[in-house]
Amino acid sequence: MSSQDVEILLVEDNPADVELTLRSLKVNRIADHITVARDGEEALDFLFCRGVFSGRSGQLPKLILLDLKLPKVSGMEVLRQLKANPATAAVPVVILTSSREARDVANGYQLGANSFIQKPVDFTKLMDTVKQVGLYWLVVNEPPPASHAEQK
Repeated sequence: MSSQDVEILLVEDNPADVELTLRSLKVNRIADHITVARDGEEALDFLFCRGVFSGRSGQLPKLILLDLKLPKVSGMEVLRQLKANPATAAVPVVILTSSREARDVANGYQLGANSFIQKPVDFTKLMDTVKQVGLYWLVVNEPPPASHAEQK
C-alpha cells in the first residue's frame, strides 16, 4: 500500500471523538492510513478531488466513518452526494453519530448508508465500537472491486 492510499476517511468535527477514533484504530492496528475531514465540505472536496485536494490521486477510501452533525455541509448531504455519484457509490459508509433520531436512521439507510451506529458516550465503549467497526469493514467484509477508483 502506498503512502497515498487511504483506508478510512473519518468525517468528524468533534476533536475528542476524532482523537478517540484515531487512537482505537491505531492501537488495534486496524488502519494506518486515515484521513480526517472536519466538516462536510472538506469531506466532499477530498472524495471528489476538489479545492485543496485537487492534486490528489483520486484513490478512494476503503471505508467512510461519517458523523451527521457537521459544519458547512451536513452528513446526510455528504452521503447523498457520495451515493449519487457512480465513481463513489460503492464505498462503504458507516454513519457514526450521537443522533438517536429514528428519522436520521431511516434517512441514512434510504440514502445508501451501509450501517448506522450511535456513538457510545462511554470512552471505553466508543473505543471498542470503533475497533469492531474497523475489523468488520476492513478485515472481514469483502470490499467492492477497486475498478471504480481506477476509472476516475
